[in-house]
Amino acid sequence: MTVEEFRQQGRKVVDWIADYYQNIESFPVLSQVQPGQIRASLPTEPPFKGESFEAILQDVNRLILPGITHWQSPKFFAFFPANTSGPSILGELLSAGLGVQGMLWATSPACTELETHVLDWLAGMLVLPDKFKSNSRGGGVIQDSASSASLTALLAARERATAFQTNQQGSDGRLVAYTSTQAHSSIEKAVKIAGLGVKNLRLIEVDDRFAMQPEALARQIRLDRQTGLIPCFVSATAGTTSSNALDPLPEIGRICRQEELWFHVDGAMSGTAALCPEYRYILEGLELADSFCFNPHKWMFTNFDCDCFYVADRETLIHTLSILPEYLRNKASESGAVLDYRDWHIPLGRRFRSLKLWFVLRYYGIEGLQYHVRQHIKLAQTFAGWIQEDARFELAAPAPLNLVCFRYKGSDEQNQKLLERLNQSGDLYLTHTILKGGFTLRFCVGQTLTEERHVVQAWQKIQETAVSL
Repeated sequence: MTVEEFRQQGRKVVDWIADYYQNIESFPVLSQVQPGQIRASLPTEPPFKGESFEAILQDVNRLILPGITHWQSPKFFAFFPANTSGPSILGELLSAGLGVQGMLWATSPACTELETHVLDWLAGMLVLPDKFKSNSRGGGVIQDSASSASLTALLAARERATAFQTNQQGSDGRLVAYTSTQAHSSIEKAVKIAGLGVKNLRLIEVDDRFAMQPEALARQIRLDRQTGLIPCFVSATAGTTSSNALDPLPEIGRICRQEELWFHVDGAMSGTAALCPEYRYILEGLELADSFCFNPHKWMFTNFDCDCFYVADRETLIHTLSILPEYLRNKASESGAVLDYRDWHIPLGRRFRSLKLWFVLRYYGIEGLQYHVRQHIKLAQTFAGWIQEDARFELAAPAPLNLVCFRYKGSDEQNQKLLERLNQSGDLYLTHTILKGGFTLRFCVGQTLTEERHVVQAWQKIQETAVSL
C-alpha cells in the first residue's frame, strides 16, 4: 500500500468508524448470530491474490458486523464497561502507525518516558501514596489487564517470601495465597501459573456486604502457619466483579504488615472513581499496599488494553522478572539511568499504550473525567432508586458506585428468563451473577455515550418484560 493509498483508505476507515458511532444505537446490543455462523460465511481458503481495500471494508459490514456485540453502545450495561472514546481511538491509531516495540528505553525512549510520566500523573490524580510514584522506590507500568497485574504481583510476592529461591529451584508446595470468595477469577488462574496451586489458595469468607472479613483472614493465616505452610500474598478488591463490594483495605493491610505478607489491591474498574474526591474513600488503606492496579480501559475512556499497575518497591519486581541476554545489552540500560519496562511484566515486547492514555488525559482533563464518572454514578443511583420503589424488584447488594445488582422477586428461573428476554430483544444487554445463592441481574453504567435517556429506556424495558413473567 502506497502512502497516498493509505491516506485515501485511511480517511474511509475513519469515516466508517464515525458512521458506526453515529448509528450505533440502531444495532442490537448483543450479537444475534448463532455459534459457527460467522465462520460459515467466510471463505475456506485465504485469497491467493490480494484484494481491493474496498472489498475488505465491504465485508466488514457484510460478514463481521453481524457478529459484533456492541460494547460501545450506550445501551450496554453488561459485565463491567470496556469503554473507549474519540481521543483514545486516534491515539491508538497513531501508536499503530508508529509501530513502536518498547521493550527497552533504548528501543524508543519516548515510549518509556511518556509511560512513566503518565503513570505519575495518574498517581497524583487518584491521590495514590507517594511510594507508587517513579521518584520513589516504586513506580507504575502499563500492563495489558488486571489479570496480568495480579499474576505479576503474585510472582514478586513468591520471590520475596523465598529470598528469590523459587525462581531457581521451583516451588516446594508450601506457599499460600489469600483472597475473598468474591475476588476475580484471575487470582485462581494466577496461583496455577505461579506454581502455588489451587490447593494453596484460600478463599476467605465475606460479610453481608460481600466484603472480605479481616478476622477470618487473620484466623486462616494463623492456621496455615501452624501447619508449616508459608503465607505470602493477599489480594483485596476495591470493587468486586460480582457486586462492586469494597474490601476493608486498612484492616487487611494491617494484617499483612503484621504477618509480612505482600498486599495487592485490585481496583480494576472502581479505582477510576477515585478521580473524584468524594469517592476516594474506596482506596483508604492503600498506603499499606505493596501493589495496586486499576483499568483505564474499563471506566476511563481508554480502549482495551490498558491496566495501570503500581508497586511500592520496583527492585523486588525487577529482580523477580529480569533476564538479560546478550542481545538486549546496551549502554543506557547499563548506566542505571533509565527504566526498562520489559522487567516489569511477563512479555518482553510491549506496545506504546501510554500514547492513547496521554491523548485521553489531555483531551478530557481531570475536570472532564470527573464529570463523566459522576454522571455514571448518578445514573446508577437513580436506577437503584427505581428498583427500590417497585414492589416487584429488590436490590441484591449495596450499590456504592455505578453497578446495581437486583432481582425480580420470584424464582431463579424467572430471573433467568427475564435476563434472556431482555438480551434477546437487542434493546439492552445485561449480565448476571450469583449472590447468596440467588440468580442476580447486574446493571452497570459506564459506557462513554450512555445518557439519562438510555437508562430510562432500559428501566422501561425491564418493567415491560417483567409483566410477562
